[in-house]
Amino acid sequence: MGGKDKIEKQQAKGRMSARERIDSLLDKNSFDEQGLLAHSDLPEAADKSPADGKICGWGEIEKRPVFVSADDVTVMAGAGGRVGVGKQFKYSKYAYDKGIPCIHLGDAGGARVPDIMGATGMMSMVYPIRNAEPRDRRVPQIVVIMGECFGGAAWTASVSDIVIQVKGTAMCVGGPSILEIATGEKATTEELGGWELHAKTTGQVDLFASDDKHALQLARKALNYFPNSFRDLPPVSKSTAAKKDIDITTLVPSDPRATYDMRKVLAHIADPDSVLELRPLFDPSLITALARIDGHVVGILANNPKTMAGAMGPGACEKACAFIALCDSFHIPLLFIHDTPGFFVSKPAEQRAMPLRIMNFIEALHHSTVPRVSVIIRKSYGMAHCNMSGGNMGSDTVLAWPIADVSFMAPAVAVNVVYGRKLKTLDDPEKAREAYIADLSRANAPWEAAGLNLIDKVINPADTRIEIIAALRRARGQSGDAGRSKRNLANWPRMC
Repeated sequence: MGGKDKIEKQQAKGRMSARERIDSLLDKNSFDEQGLLAHSDLPEAADKSPADGKICGWGEIEKRPVFVSADDVTVMAGAGGRVGVGKQFKYSKYAYDKGIPCIHLGDAGGARVPDIMGATGMMSMVYPIRNAEPRDRRVPQIVVIMGECFGGAAWTASVSDIVIQVKGTAMCVGGPSILEIATGEKATTEELGGWELHAKTTGQVDLFASDDKHALQLARKALNYFPNSFRDLPPVSKSTAAKKDIDITTLVPSDPRATYDMRKVLAHIADPDSVLELRPLFDPSLITALARIDGHVVGILANNPKTMAGAMGPGACEKACAFIALCDSFHIPLLFIHDTPGFFVSKPAEQRAMPLRIMNFIEALHHSTVPRVSVIIRKSYGMAHCNMSGGNMGSDTVLAWPIADVSFMAPAVAVNVVYGRKLKTLDDPEKAREAYIADLSRANAPWEAAGLNLIDKVINPADTRIEIIAALRRARGQSGDAGRSKRNLANWPRMC
């Protein structure tokens, strides 16, 4: 690498060297390096650019083949030169063609200035985007942000399937010094691309780690939810016995205004310790998580009553679109858990093009072809009912708890809209108001909808897991396709 002193400097920061990271990520003794003898094509840099700053090769994770590339920050700050970047793209393209998952360990300061100066330099280093072919999510791609990543590593992360960031690192277009020179603006690296920015504001990162070791463990875990390529179905684990969720009713209050922890509900529905939530702090009114149910991988979208009562904002819509596209591209069925009063309406939401976000969400559902199951456990109001793949959106199965409450809006609000003027003319408006609310509440209950076969089954909440397992088994079918998607969303952007 870049020499003993630079390696020790890296380790003094509490970070591993690039080769230590690869060893920690892969199964023991499985790394087969390619391009070890590569170096810069600039004569003055040839002797000080081992592997040209990009370590590439083949390995295994739990005996599954993977391609791994790592920026070596001890070699010219990990910045990309023509040979190293070309090497990385060459082997990742080969992995794409052969159906091998790709993992990149990012720790790089963009492109090397001497390599990209002048017309020849710039035009020979233009980002090739997989040799001019669209990525189309043919294989799962995971990027781990493990240092100050400007330029190249940020570009790769932005078109990847899962992005993991170590706290204390950064991912952005350029660093503070370039920003100040170019615009006069002063900002810290943390402000430009720190983990909290991506966790709460941009939504560009899925998972966050406390240190290098934790991040690499998350990368290994995340890969376990994906097939090797789009040609395969997701891996199936040993099935756990279906069980009655005898405590689930104690987790969900019948009072529609009372909050509760939806994550505890998901833990009851899914196989033990299998829920991997993505982007947990980015508009947490909607939970998006990969999980296993009956050993099979499933993507879960669940409203979160602990945040804005489960009313989804623009960030939730963006998160939902990206998640639906991800799951549909890799044949992962979708499970929707409803408990939402509708969409979050506000001036900031409208400034972020809320109608566009809602309809992008709907378009993602329209194009999705993986099996979909919906469970209405409490309220499901307005357009949000449609976006959560409600009864009119073509879910394979729609299930409802007896306390399910489905309508355009809450009865207490609807009374004011529908009967507001009439109530003012009555002698006893409060009594009439209560009667109207009771009538609307009866209409909102699941029984009439089930009577018209708009809801497939009203279930005992204790049997939620059992019913979901049965619905997913039917939806996957018995043919060789077994729930395979048409991958209509494979070329959708990571955030839409």
